[in-house]
Amino acid sequence: MTRYKLTVEYDGGGFVGWQRQDNGPSVQAAIEQAIHGFCGERVTVHAAGRTDAGVHALGQVVTLDLVKDAAADTLRDALNAHLRPAAVAVLSAEVVDPEFHARFSAKARAYRYRIVNRRAPLALEKGRAWWVPVPLDAAAMDTAAQVLIGKHDFTSFRASECQAKSALKTLDSLEVARAGAVISITVRARSFLHNQVRILAGTLKLVGEGKWSRDDLAAALAARNRAATGPTAPPDGLYFLGVEY
Repeated sequence: MTRYKLTVEYDGGGFVGWQRQDNGPSVQAAIEQAIHGFCGERVTVHAAGRTDAGVHALGQVVTLDLVKDAAADTLRDALNAHLRPAAVAVLSAEVVDPEFHARFSAKARAYRYRIVNRRAPLALEKGRAWWVPVPLDAAAMDTAAQVLIGKHDFTSFRASECQAKSALKTLDSLEVARAGAVISITVRARSFLHNQVRILAGTLKLVGEGKWSRDDLAAALAARNRAATGPTAPPDGLYFLGVEY
């Protein structure tokens, strides 16, 4: 039995999310079916982090065990062949220690939320960013966002259906930056609550519009109440960037 680590990218628009479900196609099922097509084995693949329907990944990490002994590059190319035409690509594959696990070995995960801030609607990036036509002050968003750095009770930034045992999380870094019309919110932490980044993005939008201040954001965090924060941003703009081990 050999354990492999895959680095995967995907467009989440056509999937019900990472996790295998009965109500539609998932990224997990697509990869498992590709593995079966390659070597006939039925395996369960494990990801560093689950993504919801419509959420994309640039550097999702997956681990799996195979009885078949295959060269890492052969596995990568074979899976990509069997994944077509699904919007999933295996960027790399490598053999790892049997103790390595995509989820449990992770020390940090990073996400990026992309906002296209312009009057014109999206043509090329529809489904891959949040279109916000009203002007946003990215510098104000970045300044306010710094109150969220560190260890806090993030109940205010947690979906009602979140299954995490505790809302205590530590944000290692949080940056809001503009490049032309694109505003990127990049956040790094060991782990996240369900919808935490999307709620964070929706709330920071209020700051960018001038409706909220840094103090308002701090008060929303302290409230420990989901009703105290802004809307949940759409999944289109969220990307799983990568994992640190």
